[in-house]
Amino acid sequence: MSEIHLLSMKIGATALLLLAGAASAATPLSEAQARYKQERAACMNGTSNQDRATCLKEAGAALGEAKRGALGASGDNSLANNRMMRCEGLPAQDREDCVMRMKHGTTSGSAQQGGVLREIERPVPKR
Repeated sequence: MSEIHLLSMKIGATALLLLAGAASAATPLSEAQARYKQERAACMNGTSNQDRATCLKEAGAALGEAKRGALGASGDNSLANNRMMRCEGLPAQDREDCVMRMKHGTTSGSAQQGGVLREIERPVPKR
């Protein structure tokens, strides 16, 4: 084989690999559909932290939002605002501690485990 023929075969093989990789790349919609299938399976087998009807409704709503391109559009700023809003209903003497936990605390647990624990360590002045 000539060097030119061998080079053109290598270029052709590389182009095919690139095209195959692009074709197999998941689109955001296909990722959302795969996530919906996983969430629906969790709803059906009872491993979600919700009753079946609520779980299926939420999974379907998330898929609908993903189709509209709005899933996760709220961003980190909205999540931070939601965390701060949790502190507003507390008595004034507890609100400062709550804000500190939300902003600087360590987080453990999950909704699946029954709740998220936020804590912060601060020295307590001696009396």
